[in-house]
Amino acid sequence: MRIGVLGTGNMADALATHWVRAGHQVTIGGRDAARAERLAGRIGGGARADGLRAAAESGQVVLAALPFGPGEDVVRELRAALEGKALIDCSNPIGPGFRLLTEGGPSAAQRLAAAAPGAHVVKAFNLCHEDVWRMRPPVFDGRPLAVPVCGDDESALARVRELVRDVGCAPVAGGRLDRAGLLEATAALFIALWVGEEADAQAIAPPLAYAAGPAHYGRGSARS
Repeated sequence: MRIGVLGTGNMADALATHWVRAGHQVTIGGRDAARAERLAGRIGGGARADGLRAAAESGQVVLAALPFGPGEDVVRELRAALEGKALIDCSNPIGPGFRLLTEGGPSAAQRLAAAAPGAHVVKAFNLCHEDVWRMRPPVFDGRPLAVPVCGDDESALARVRELVRDVGCAPVAGGRLDRAGLLEATAALFIALWVGEEADAQAIAPPLAYAAGPAHYGRGSARS
């Protein structure tokens, strides 16, 4: 698969490294040519550096590894190059005090979709720190990390699910793109718990067998 990466930061580095190892053709795009060259050289495996537009044009899938706000402006500039392509949004619109900056308005993913209406935006990879995405693979207690994926176009979702598996994770259907805001709000909550309270966010959810109440797990017990 041909993948264009918009951005030269930590998320671009972490995810693109997995995808190059999986055999994909990756183009790193940045406004700073020297930074793009350094990142492509560090990733290796045939990753190449170019400008933002060239990276967008090169990919069947494009990762927007860009901060909330400026990322929307970049995508708007590149909207023609993104026409018909899967565009992955991994951003988190979180401000001081772990406040969701999009509260009351469209999600960050929906804003990218509005900026490039011909692209097929998919929300994914926003719930973990970049160091988790650097793991080979992200497996905890023997269980691969699950990655919720939200989007409206099935072909774009299929490509992104493949890329999730290439990171060593398990894709989970998160619904249509209008549910991306729930993923962003979840990230805000988790970050507040992890950083603000030093709490184990994973501990707030019961095992699946208990998630729907006694009637649900009672039926499960009867079947076993």
